[in-house]
Amino acid sequence: MAVKDGVGHRQRQAEATKDQIARAARALFAEHGYAATTIAAIAREADIPVQTVYSALGSKARILERITGQWMAESQTVALAEAYLSEPDPREQLRLLAALNRRQLDAGSDVVAIYQEAARAEPRMAETLRQVLAAREREIRKLVEAVVARRRTGPTVDEALDITLTLTLPEVYRTLVVERGWSPSRYETWLAETLAAQLLPWQGGEGPTS
Repeated sequence: MAVKDGVGHRQRQAEATKDQIARAARALFAEHGYAATTIAAIAREADIPVQTVYSALGSKARILERITGQWMAESQTVALAEAYLSEPDPREQLRLLAALNRRQLDAGSDVVAIYQEAARAEPRMAETLRQVLAAREREIRKLVEAVVARRRTGPTVDEALDITLTLTLPEVYRTLVVERGWSPSRYETWLAETLAAQLLPWQGGEGPTS
């Protein structure tokens, strides 16, 4: 039992060290940019030896992956995504998607900006960002397909996906919340209502008019 406890303690220490590195790097990436931030600077900010940073995470790309994991946990992405996919009411599904999008951007709009800057600086990070966006699109498509399947008319799956991806862009959040002064709750309400108006425009009523 003592050996197992020792292993568990070391694992917890290792995970805590990775989290400490990620928090320090996130602050530096946001302030100075991904490209301009060095591993040495991250080590100083985290108060951890440079070699420990390399042995724990290895590279800035791996550190950004750790930051992303922290962000997803903080915004409860997995739980909220499971909730909207299992919800039978399409209008409520869209409300839950709006809540998830708001939580993600409240917690991590800086992470989005870091990815965008990193993609401009390094081809490898540009490919990573493409993969992240592709994964996001696949998850949103699952919801859109469920919503479209439950209503009689309106946009096709591809049209509904285009609308949803556009409305949930980080740039829309930044424009309304950061630049225009909307509260996050107002943004969430607007997003939910706009998604419903666009994706469920004729549910249970008259057809579209020209």
